[in-house]
Amino acid sequence: MNTVSLALRNLLRNRRRSLATLLAMVIGLCAILVFGGYSSSTIYSMQTGYVQLHGHLQIQRKNYFLDGSSNPTAYGIADYERIMEQVRRDPVLAPMLTVVTPKLQLSGIAGNFAAGVSTNVLSAGIVAPEQAQLRAWDDYGNMSYAPPIALLNTPGNAVVIGTGVARKLQLCQALNVHPCPTPSIAKNTSAAPTPDDIAALSAQEAPSASAKQSTHIEMLAATVQGAPNVVGLDVVKAENFGLKEFDDSYTMMHLAQAQRLVYGGAAPQVTAIQIQLHHTAQMAQARARLTQLLAPELQKGELEVLDYETLAPIYGQTIEFFQSVFGFIAILIGVIVLFTVGNTMGMAVVERTTEIGTLRAIGLRQGGIRRLFVTEGLVLGVAGAVLGTLIALALAALINHSGLTWTPPGYVYAYPLKVRLWGAWATLAGSAGALVLVAGLSAWWPARRAARLLIVDALRHV
Repeated sequence: MNTVSLALRNLLRNRRRSLATLLAMVIGLCAILVFGGYSSSTIYSMQTGYVQLHGHLQIQRKNYFLDGSSNPTAYGIADYERIMEQVRRDPVLAPMLTVVTPKLQLSGIAGNFAAGVSTNVLSAGIVAPEQAQLRAWDDYGNMSYAPPIALLNTPGNAVVIGTGVARKLQLCQALNVHPCPTPSIAKNTSAAPTPDDIAALSAQEAPSASAKQSTHIEMLAATVQGAPNVVGLDVVKAENFGLKEFDDSYTMMHLAQAQRLVYGGAAPQVTAIQIQLHHTAQMAQARARLTQLLAPELQKGELEVLDYETLAPIYGQTIEFFQSVFGFIAILIGVIVLFTVGNTMGMAVVERTTEIGTLRAIGLRQGGIRRLFVTEGLVLGVAGAVLGTLIALALAALINHSGLTWTPPGYVYAYPLKVRLWGAWATLAGSAGALVLVAGLSAWWPARRAARLLIVDALRHV
């Protein structure tokens, strides 16, 4: 305690220099903590979005994720209802489950034949109420402004299309999509006529002239037998799905309609079973249990279980990016603190050379001199850590209550801007402890030089 008291009094002898050093440490620690809290909030927001979209886990046919997007009918799960019921009834999995829902991915051609235009599309067949439950997941309190599922309470032939698809099909005016440019390319009158069989299918699906709606489209897809099939759909909404490439090709319809389009009168299948849990921390336990339940199918190579990190590789890439940036900032601030404290202690040694000689002359050993200057550095570090942590927590609270929002990459709906520090005790303790350690190490070299001064040279220093 005597050493700490002396160290504090020595620091107060030159208040301006000590304050400048302390400010550098406080600002550096605040920068590290606020960025760490922001990156943590960003990662949680992205995780929330991907869990809302994909679920925590998906059961798929083996290699569908790698090879099946171009031919989903070859990777359908025939007995998906049995598997879903088995998962829902399992006594281990049941308490962890939020939603278990099927999904069918397919590709086809969407056409607005009234305007004479068509485009290639990717479509998802979903169970709208269950997808709404998926989108309601918010384990981290992110309070996302995700729009409701537009397919809820709509007829069986309803479809939601991307705003890019609406522009390509010349439906943007009818669907209030902006901007809605006037088509600049004239219709190609020399194009080959529609084949008779496709035209006949389209005519069967098209509504009568009196019932025809301005947002009616037809979708053509190949069935499992390879024959073409066409269904008539009514567009209920055009949504912006975030990425232009996705927005220009994505559509969403009811699962039963998608199954009729792909499988016709044959037994319906799906390409994925989405499983959402109450908490992400349960994912390892749930996956292990699924492995036990589906052991025969997994061992035969018929099925596989994938998590949302595999289904959305950008999530892991984002974590690596933020970790690298956080590491760079931490190293940069550490170097600044290292040189700032080292410079402060070095100047103190020069100014107090005669005092050091006197202390050595009355019997204080070299270790005592070293301990005194290192303690001064540690006192600065502790003060900087305490003040920096308190100010960072205050800034985080101010930002969290500011009402600011931001939109993650690839999203169209916003999340409240948050800095997650309160409760992140490991981050707070680790950053503050690292600052104190750097401050102590910064003071060690000047302290060593002070302790090795010759008593005679120190006493006659001017």
